[in-house]
Amino acid sequence: MKNEHHANKINEYIYKSIQKNELDCIGLVQLIEHINTYLNLKTLPKYAKDNGISYNGAKNNRKIIQLFGCKFIADND
Repeated sequence: MKNEHHANKINEYIYKSIQKNELDCIGLVQLIEHINTYLNLKTLPKYAKDNGISYNGAKNNRKIIQLFGCKFIADND
């Protein structure tokens, strides 16, 4: 519940900042890039190659995250 509360607060802050024109597209992209330093999102083919497994091995045995119409694996373990 605590993490969900923090995520809701962050979402609300970002939304309000966009509405007030305090955060633009460049700022949003920078935010996504910064968050990705933690998530380490990789496409399925990239994850499979980096970990020496097949595409199907990655697809069937890892948690898939769909974002912007693309499938990723968060490689942050």
